[in-house]
Amino acid sequence: MAGIFHLILGTSLLIAGRKLFWLFVAAAGFFAGVQLTDRFWHGPEWLSILVGLGLGILLALLAMALKSLAIGLAGFLLGGSAVVALAEALGVESGMLIWVLYLVGGIVGIILITTVFDWALIGISSFAGASMIVQFLELNRPLAGLVIVILLVVGIFIQSGQKRREIKRDD
Repeated sequence: MAGIFHLILGTSLLIAGRKLFWLFVAAAGFFAGVQLTDRFWHGPEWLSILVGLGLGILLALLAMALKSLAIGLAGFLLGGSAVVALAEALGVESGMLIWVLYLVGGIVGIILITTVFDWALIGISSFAGASMIVQFLELNRPLAGLVIVILLVVGIFIQSGQKRREIKRDD
């Protein structure tokens, strides 16, 4: 069941993460909630989904009320989650190293999203969407990393094309 959410959210983020800002923030909460619940509580799948949905809804509401804080938090959560997903796809599974990578990815996510918001949103939402899709597909490690990179490029291409069309309409 969580896999279907990963596929739907991943595809939505990959294609329209910049346009659907609230979805970007909600997906960050969902993805992080499921990932953290699976890592620490090893409980039933419904618990991971429930925690993910709760955190996603909370962050979406926060995005509407406190946009700047929500942007930074979403950048941190998606940046960290995406780097960990890529590291795991490449075979890195060490406990402490995963946390360090999550922290580094989160900090990079905050920096990117606050300095170049539109392009960072395109990149991070494409990366997160690609990671979610690959998790759904459950590919082997070498292939998983390659598919993440291919989907990342596809997502950036689609979303940057949408951005260019919006700029042309405004001129």
